[in-house]
Amino acid sequence: MKRIDEKLIFVVSIVVLLIIRLFLNAYIPLMDKTEARYGEIARIMAETGNWITPQIDYGVPFWAKPPLSTWLSALSIKLLGVSEFALRLPAFLLSVGLVAVLKGFVKNKFHFLLVAFIILTIPEFLLHAGVVSTDTALAFCVTMIFLSFWKFIQEGQKAYWKYLIFVFVGIGILAKGPIVIILTAPPIFIWALYYRKLIEVLKKMPWVLGIIIVLIIAGPWFLLAEEKTPGFLEYFFVGEHYKRFFDSSWKGDKYGFPKQQPIGIVWAFLLAFAFPWIEILIAKLWKRKRQLFPDKWVIFLLLWLLWTPFFFTFSKSLIHTYILPVMVPIALLIVHYWDSYSNKKILIILGLIFPVLIIGATGYALIGSNIETISKTDKYILQQRDKSIADLYFLDGKTYSSQFYSAGKIKEISEEKALDQMALKQPFEIIMEKKYLKDRDKNLLDNLRPVAENRDNILYRFNPNESQN
Repeated sequence: MKRIDEKLIFVVSIVVLLIIRLFLNAYIPLMDKTEARYGEIARIMAETGNWITPQIDYGVPFWAKPPLSTWLSALSIKLLGVSEFALRLPAFLLSVGLVAVLKGFVKNKFHFLLVAFIILTIPEFLLHAGVVSTDTALAFCVTMIFLSFWKFIQEGQKAYWKYLIFVFVGIGILAKGPIVIILTAPPIFIWALYYRKLIEVLKKMPWVLGIIIVLIIAGPWFLLAEEKTPGFLEYFFVGEHYKRFFDSSWKGDKYGFPKQQPIGIVWAFLLAFAFPWIEILIAKLWKRKRQLFPDKWVIFLLLWLLWTPFFFTFSKSLIHTYILPVMVPIALLIVHYWDSYSNKKILIILGLIFPVLIIGATGYALIGSNIETISKTDKYILQQRDKSIADLYFLDGKTYSSQFYSAGKIKEISEEKALDQMALKQPFEIIMEKKYLKDRDKNLLDNLRPVAENRDNILYRFNPNESQN
């Protein structure tokens, strides 16, 4: 395939993928549990103006994660209004910014288009260009730390690179905590030690000023958060960063749910969610295994790529999003070896498989399926509610999407209190989970009229002024 043809394919693919990602960001509702949870936390922050303590419900602090992603989504809401698009815009912009940064780490414009094409066709990366979570901000900071370190080693006379390392450590701590150091320091240390750069790094790095920079960026929020809600620091550092890693059934977990995973499942996540590029890369590295170690850039990227899955190999509680920080080294390594591939056309076709499937699935969701009933979100059933009825409840709990799409108006209610309100002839609407319907009081169900349903829940209405049949 001629280079001019490749360039055209890359440009068209990049533009189309970004447009589709923006469309999906606006169209797809927030899904329970994770994305709707972070969306509701950001909505409450924007509504209440409490920028210190993220809240999972009004007056209930959310201690599990630092606030950077919530700040960005809440700020976007303040500027654009409450919507899925506004919530997801920061993740999209961070992803585009991360791609743009890579221009300084490839040889020419063609290779920049290539690296952008590769990273945007990696499923994990394309997915997180439109997900409300903390992982995109963390991946951005991890990337900037690694790339700043490389520039510092290669261009030591430009002092700002070594300071940028500490800047993004501080920002990364605000993104997801000390994990940003755990994911970056060991591979950098190993690389510097192997190539006999460790003494140089130790001497030239501005450790005192760098630590001050980190403390100035991250310290004030942690202190203010502990002052506002005492107990936060112990829960966050001991619970979230030690007990969660070693104990998937940790009883002190306030927000998550047990994620029992087999040891080493993170490698399966990597093979699945970085398809096809990780498989293509593995094949190339195996062929070039005897030429790897003389190439400092290749080993640097390999250590970056391998350390995160190695670290999480031993975790008892993890999800596929933990591999997001290693999408960049995969793309950069493919670009490094691109000219040596003889079957570039096949590689490009393989890379487009996942995006084409996404386009097809989107078209089916828009035209050929009843997305309102098969989706795991309460958005659509809440669109059928009667706004003249003030009381809206969720029986024995609430979903995060019901909180978000009711603008925080939905309340938790017990079966007993619902029956009491019914006896008083007070109209109300109530959401119930399908899986528990068989256990519900028959008198309650007989006097409710089903209004709408999705995959998991049903919205009922009680209105004594209308027929319930």
